[in-house]
Amino acid sequence: MGSRFQLEVFELPDVTGEKVDCSAADFEEMRLAAFEKGYTAGWDDAVAAQDAESSKLRTDLAKNLEELGFTYHEARHHVLSAMQPLLRDMVAKVLPAIARESLARVVLETVMPLAEEMSGAAITVVVNPINRPAVEELLTAGKSLPLTFVEEPSLGEGQVYLRMGEAESRIDLDGVIAAIGDAVAGFFAMQNEVKDDG
Repeated sequence: MGSRFQLEVFELPDVTGEKVDCSAADFEEMRLAAFEKGYTAGWDDAVAAQDAESSKLRTDLAKNLEELGFTYHEARHHVLSAMQPLLRDMVAKVLPAIARESLARVVLETVMPLAEEMSGAAITVVVNPINRPAVEELLTAGKSLPLTFVEEPSLGEGQVYLRMGEAESRIDLDGVIAAIGDAVAGFFAMQNEVKDDG
């Protein structure tokens, strides 16, 4: 048998003179158990610290992403707010000017295939009096088309009707501009609703 050690007991202050006898094998077993217990406690502390750090990083990342998303939406709103008057002015001023300038060409591009199709049938061009000179000049310049021009003050400046017998064709650049204006207004109305809801 191995030698026995006597250990002093510290937990019991009232039992000061008693000693515990322990063999070397028992001592080694207790030492290994204490080491294992300390190792496990240290491992658990490290895992808990790692989990706490990961949780903090996830929270910080979520917060930063939320702030970034808010910043993006705010910047987008400011850009769209700045663009709104520009787009409305383009629809109200630029597009009608472009339509006035291009109306005669659009009418010509529409009349030529019709004139070929109808092979000599008379075509009546119904146009706003303001646009008649430009449309008539372009349609008659160097062409021998059977055209009759009728002024109609109730038509918009971007509207022309082409009549060939019973058939009628309509060019409505005013309608196109109005549809673009409605689309722009609808887009900004939707953006304002999204901002109010968000």
